[in-house]
Amino acid sequence: MPAITDRRILRIAAPILLANIAVPLLGAVDTGIIGQMGEAAPIGAVGLGAIILTSIYWVFGFLRMGTTGLVAQATGAGDLAESGAILTRGVLLGLGAGTVMVLGQVGLMDAAFLIAPASATVEALARDYLAIRIWGAPATIALYALNGWLIATERTRSVLALQLWMSGLNVVLSLWFVLGLGWGVPGVATATLIAELTALALGLWLCRAAFSGNQWRDWPRVFDRARLKRMWSVNSDIMLRSVALQGAMTGFLFISAGFGDVDLAANQILWQFVIIIAHALDGFAFAAEALVGQAVGARAVADMRRAGLRAGIWAFALAGIMALVFLLGGPSVIAMMARDLDVQAAAIAYLPFVAAMALTSCAAYMLDGIFIGATGTREMRNTVILAVAIYALVIWAFVPGFGNVALWSALMLLNILRAVFLGALYPALERRVAGGV
Repeated sequence: MPAITDRRILRIAAPILLANIAVPLLGAVDTGIIGQMGEAAPIGAVGLGAIILTSIYWVFGFLRMGTTGLVAQATGAGDLAESGAILTRGVLLGLGAGTVMVLGQVGLMDAAFLIAPASATVEALARDYLAIRIWGAPATIALYALNGWLIATERTRSVLALQLWMSGLNVVLSLWFVLGLGWGVPGVATATLIAELTALALGLWLCRAAFSGNQWRDWPRVFDRARLKRMWSVNSDIMLRSVALQGAMTGFLFISAGFGDVDLAANQILWQFVIIIAHALDGFAFAAEALVGQAVGARAVADMRRAGLRAGIWAFALAGIMALVFLLGGPSVIAMMARDLDVQAAAIAYLPFVAAMALTSCAAYMLDGIFIGATGTREMRNTVILAVAIYALVIWAFVPGFGNVALWSALMLLNILRAVFLGALYPALERRVAGGV
C-alpha cells in the first residue's frame, strides 16, 4: 500500500472534516432559525425531535463503520469484487431498516416520549417534527453504507460533495419554509426530509465506481453465508456498542428535559457545539479507519501503527484549537442562536464544559477509528458497555444533588473511560493483526 504520510492523512481527513462539520452546523442553523421565533419551546422541540431520530440513526452507525472497515480491508487485500459486494449488502440493509422504522413510527414516537419528560407544548411540536422526518429514514440509513464505501476507498471529496449538497439544500429550504412561509417546526422537518431523499440519489451516483462492474449484483457473492456471517459479527458488535453509547447521549438530553424548558434549550444549544467537536475529530478518526483498515488487509502492522499515531497527533492539535475557539467565541454564537436571555445565560454558564469536552474526547475518537479499521469490534462493544455503565452510575449518584454540573461531568468521564479501556487493549490488537487472525 502507499506510504502513510501526513499529506495523505490530510488529503483524506480534510474533506471529511469539512463534511462532518456541515452536519452539526446544519443542526445549529435549524436551531437558530427556530430560535428567531423568540420562544424556548420550539427550540426544545426541534432539538428533542432531532435527537430522537439521530439517536436511532446512530444505532445504525454500525453500517457506516462496518462498511468502512470491511471495504478498507478488502481494498488493502486487493479484493475489489468483495468491495462492491459489501456496498450492495450495506445499501440493502439500510433501505430495509429504514422501511421498518417508517412502518413502526407510531410505536417509536410513543416509546420516545414515554422516556422523555418534556412539557406538553414541547412534546406536541416534536411529534409534528418527527411525523414528517421519519419518511427519510430509508434514505438516511442507506447513506451510511454509501459514505462508508467512499471513506474506505479514500474518495473523501465525494463525501464532502454529498454533505454540502444535503446541508446546503436543507438550510435554503429551512429559511424559505420557516421564515418565508411561516411553517415553523414542520417547515424545518420538511426541509430536512427533502434534503435526505435527494442526497441518497446523489450518493448512489458518487459510488458509481462500485456499480460499474458485475460484482455489486453478484448475488451468490453478496449473499454468501461466510461473508454474511462476518458482516453480521462486525456490525452486530458495533450496533450493540452504538446502542449503549447513543443511550448515554440520548439520556443526556432526556435528563436535561427534566430540568425545565430553559435548561433543555441551553443544553440543546451547547449540544450543537459538542456535535461539532465529534464530527471535527471524526475527520481524522475516519482517516485512521481507512488507512488502518488497508494496513490490516495488507498485514502491515507498522503501517497500522503509524496511521493511528500520525492521525492522532493532528486530531489533538485540532481539539486544542476548538477548545480555544469555543471559549472565546461561544458567547457570541449563543446570543445569535437564542433570543431568550435566560437561555443565553444558562448556555454561557456551562460553556467551559464544552471546551473541556474537545480535549477529553480526542483519544476516544481516535482509538475508535483504529479499532474500526482493524474490525476490533468486540473490544469496542465491551469497553463502551462498561464505560456507559459507570457513566449511568455517576449520573444516578450525583445529578440529584449537583444537577447540570454533574451531568456534564459524567459526559466527560464517559469519553475518558472509553479511551482508557481501548488504549489498554491496543497492544493485543496489534498482535492479532500480526498473527493474521
